[in-house]
Parts: sequence; C-alpha cells; structure tokens
Amino acid sequence: MTRTAYLNGSFLPLDEARVPVMDRGFLFADGIYEVAAVLGGRLVDNAAHLARLDRSLSEIGIRNPHSAQEWERLETELAERNGLMEGLVYIQVTRGVAERDFSFPKGDVAPTVTMFTQAKSIVANPLAETGAKAITVPDLRWKRRDIKSVALLAQVLAKQQAAEVGAAEAFMVEDGVVTEGSSSSVFIVTKAGALVTRPLSHALLPGITRAAVLALAEETGITFEERIIAADELPEAAEAFYTSASAFVMPVVEIDGHTLGDGKPGPVARRLRELYFAFAEGRRG
Repeated sequence: MTRTAYLNGSFLPLDEARVPVMDRGFLFADGIYEVAAVLGGRLVDNAAHLARLDRSLSEIGIRNPHSAQEWERLETELAERNGLMEGLVYIQVTRGVAERDFSFPKGDVAPTVTMFTQAKSIVANPLAETGAKAITVPDLRWKRRDIKSVALLAQVLAKQQAAEVGAAEAFMVEDGVVTEGSSSSVFIVTKAGALVTRPLSHALLPGITRAAVLALAEETGITFEERIIAADELPEAAEAFYTSASAFVMPVVEIDGHTLGDGKPGPVARRLRELYFAFAEGRRG
C-alpha cells in the first residue's frame, strides 16, 4: 500500500508531499504538533488531544484552521487510507509560508497543515514486559514547555543520549527536580506505596495520557499525589513508569544504572497499563 499523507487540503502519496523552504516551521520551528494513538482502527482519547492542539496554537497566536470535528474527520480518513489499525496519527500546524523575518508575517498567511501516520506495535510492545531503562539528563529547554512546540532539539539530544547507553527514555532534571521525560510524563511509586507525578505548570507538557491515567487511578482507588519529584528520589523509588500517546504506560526498571524494586515491571505500573488499554479499547463503562 502506498503511504498517504495530508498536506493543506489534499491527500497525496507521502513521497510527493512538499513544504516550501520559506515555511516558518522549517525556518524557525514556528509551529505546533499533536500525536494521537490509534488502536483497533480507532482514535484514542482524541478529543483531549485536539483540545490541547487548540490551546497550543492559541498560546503562540496561530489560528486553528479546523474545528475539532473536521480534524477528527481528517484523522480518521487518513488512518483509513493507510490501513492503520495500530499506531499513531501525527498533526503539525505551522504559521505558514512568508519571507524570512523573526516577527510574525503581516496579512492573512494561511497556516501549513501536515498530517501522516506511523504504524506501531503498542499492545505487544516487548519493552512493556521487560521494563524500560531510563537515564537522567539536564533539562535544556525553553520556559514554556506546556506548549507542544515543534522545537524539539533538546528532546532529540536527550533521547539520543539515552539510546547510546541502551535506555529507552531520558528523564529531564532542572534545579535538582524532575520535569518530565524527553517525550513522556514521569511517575514514581514510593516505597511507602504513594503514586507520585509532578503537578502541571509551564515547566511541563500537560500529558493527555497522564491525565487519563490519573483519572483511572482515582476511579480504581489508587491514591496519588501531585508534587515535585526530586531527582535523588528516583533510584530510591519502588517503581517508576512513563506515559505518552505512543507508549501508553511504560514500566521503568532501571534509572541511571540503579535497579528499581526486583528489576521487573511493578504491580502499580502493570495495573495502570491494563486499565489504560481497557479505556483505549472502549471496554470500560
């Protein structure tokens, strides 16, 4: 099957999709992106992803080119055209094409809208069975991490640093405390049994999977607290895991070479992963 992309109103073969050199996303990383999971051919928690897309666009002054209903129609059609049953739908909106100038272009410049899909094994991810390794790295990013910007160089470098030592994720640390993962939200379970994640602020992205997991924990009677996590708490944790649209709930068994618990995915992470799959597959309620 020829892979299909969406670009500015047209579905076309991926290798024919072209964005002009003067696009501000290319020149300045002046744009926003969003990623939604697809499971069983169905978009997962998509309304929340589209609400975050709308908020991020608003925060940097790009008009949202579509309603939530139109976005979902486009996502669904793109997934169908690609025969995507399990994987991801990627959306990117930039400020558009204009002569290179740091200030916003004058006049009515149309945003550039790009979408594509990626097939990915989410349910049968072997890493979830063994547990992931993570490292800590300094957080080098700008101060508005709550905006899902396409400016991801710091995250790329962090992820590469992790990959070079055989780790799946990098937990970012600023002033001695954990902000978030390079592409995820971070959770720990203390030895006292408390589930902990950092409260939302401009310092981290409001993770969609994070929010769903906290709601599932509350519904199931798993107590949690939102507070700052000190970096030196990580090796002492009974469990750790990270959440994202592409990983769902991913247990962590080692951080910076320190084994957590018995070196296997912990019971809280495993339970929340099960609950999230039930939620994603529509098996709840």
